[in-house]
Amino acid sequence: MFIRKTKTRNKSDNETYFTYRLVASERTGKQVRQITLLNLGRQFDLPQSDWQALCARIDALLAGQVGMLAEPEIIEVMAQRYAARLIATRPGAARSDAGHQPPPTPSPAVQASLFPASSASSAIYAEVDIASLQLTRPRSVGVEAVGVAAMDWLGIDQILRDLDFNGVQRAAVVGSLIGRMAAPGSELATWRWLRERSALGELLDVDFEAMPLIRLYRTSDLLVRHRDKIETALFGRIQDLFGLPVTVTLYDLTNTYFEGTASGNAKAARGRSKEKRTDCPLVTLGLVLDGSGFVRRSKMFAGNVGEATTLEEMLDGLTAPKGALVIMDAGIATAANVAWLIKHGYRYLVVSRERSRQFDPDQAISTLTASNETVKLQRVLSEDGTEVRLYCHSEGRKTKETAITDRFITRFEAGLTTLAAGLAKPHGQKKLSDIQRRIGRLIEKSSGIGQHYEITVTPDETGTNAASITWVKVPLEGSMLTHPGVYCLRSNETTWDAATLWHTYTMLTDLEAVFRGLKSELGLRPVFHHKADRTEGHLFITVLAYQLVQAIRRKLEAAGEPLSWTRLREILSVQQRITATFQQRDGRTLHVRKATVAEPALRRIYDGLALNASPGGIQKLTV
Repeated sequence: MFIRKTKTRNKSDNETYFTYRLVASERTGKQVRQITLLNLGRQFDLPQSDWQALCARIDALLAGQVGMLAEPEIIEVMAQRYAARLIATRPGAARSDAGHQPPPTPSPAVQASLFPASSASSAIYAEVDIASLQLTRPRSVGVEAVGVAAMDWLGIDQILRDLDFNGVQRAAVVGSLIGRMAAPGSELATWRWLRERSALGELLDVDFEAMPLIRLYRTSDLLVRHRDKIETALFGRIQDLFGLPVTVTLYDLTNTYFEGTASGNAKAARGRSKEKRTDCPLVTLGLVLDGSGFVRRSKMFAGNVGEATTLEEMLDGLTAPKGALVIMDAGIATAANVAWLIKHGYRYLVVSRERSRQFDPDQAISTLTASNETVKLQRVLSEDGTEVRLYCHSEGRKTKETAITDRFITRFEAGLTTLAAGLAKPHGQKKLSDIQRRIGRLIEKSSGIGQHYEITVTPDETGTNAASITWVKVPLEGSMLTHPGVYCLRSNETTWDAATLWHTYTMLTDLEAVFRGLKSELGLRPVFHHKADRTEGHLFITVLAYQLVQAIRRKLEAAGEPLSWTRLREILSVQQRITATFQQRDGRTLHVRKATVAEPALRRIYDGLALNASPGGIQKLTV
């Protein structure tokens, strides 16, 4: 075994460069021929003086020998990596380096469910020394196998081919997306996961350990550059796969925070953080989804963007069918945005921004939520018949809002009591103007509770000091105090009944669940990048990973396995690929690499997705 250095010329630009190969000599009859075992790529930077030591260590590892003398760390790491590749490489597959146009295209039928056919051969027996057993190179394979299958269902590889992504770039995309699904984090964390913990490279026949970190960053830049085309093609594929009607469109925004100042990012700005991270700059992500929870369009905005200003930019050119229903919350449902929707032929179902509440229980009907809670609905048609208002009353919301107002009332009245008690103390504040100023501050900080009180400050005979403070609570009609648990929806879909309108609106809560999943399950937060393009790439990779997760969950729900991605990932992450090494009686060394046996919960997932429970099949090498 030796390393060959070959001078090569690029035919497109006439550039010359060197490539490296691991080669072995093989005698056939009277002839000796040389066989390429592995392509080591162009970035093989081990000094030539260490090549012999590297080859000797690879031979020793394949022979199951423990080194008597410790090799330098760089040689040991490279030897274990190349020996593992020789063992794991499928028979007949191209042994390619990550710098040499790898083929991340599993189909047909996800290469017979990730090529387990190699394990279907007739039984093979070998006489081995049980005490010589070594278990090496454990790598996770469960999430990887399911992720590769999902990418195949959605045709992502073909979408990237159509956009002229080369093999290296496509491999980096697969690694980035499945890394985000399996081990959410930054691109650096994904790179480490691919190199140190994942068997994804074995499923794709790609050496991710040879892929530099900058490749993931540059690939994220490329994804952002083709964002619109990728989202359009991907959603079209999702429609074909699941037969989804495009009649409902959900739109909302969320934000995430940066670690660091992000001073070089023009879109990093202070704003209202939904995670209460007021100490960090933010960036905002807008999503347009269909009624089934798949993303149709995504876009990054500045962290301090006004929600109401983003609607037209997100929906313009979306090619939704005429009369599609747009659902959004009160922050976006301004009069101008509603008028724009009407002008462009959309129907709308939005949370009303009107401050006054009303509800007549005698005119209401009842319906049940998914959690079996009763909600009462009062449907009111406008006088001109063009819009319907749906006044909703929820007992759960009533309990929550009553607790909130009670807390504010207690705090406000305690403040008034303190002021009144101070009038009787020798050194208490008594000056009339000061008392009125402090009452004004109490009202300002009362979260709106002060408007429900009539407060009287009685001056003393001199008119300079306050003699007494009295108050009486007079709740304003149509407020949270008089109508707790009431909210209003408005829509120009006047033909639907109250229950249909309300249940359709609750799809917006599914969008909130999407945002929670993006942040907690798929590593949307925090953002470590300081450049706007890299930040956008991080967000877009998370959105694409969500599309894969949603496809997996939808198929499993149809198979009777409705699980969250967090739970699915816990089950899938148990399965590993491991190499078992034995010494045979005849002196040779036997290496067998295969996946651990799927436990019952994992097998149900594989069955629900019609995948083989032993991804990667069995690779056997005798040395």
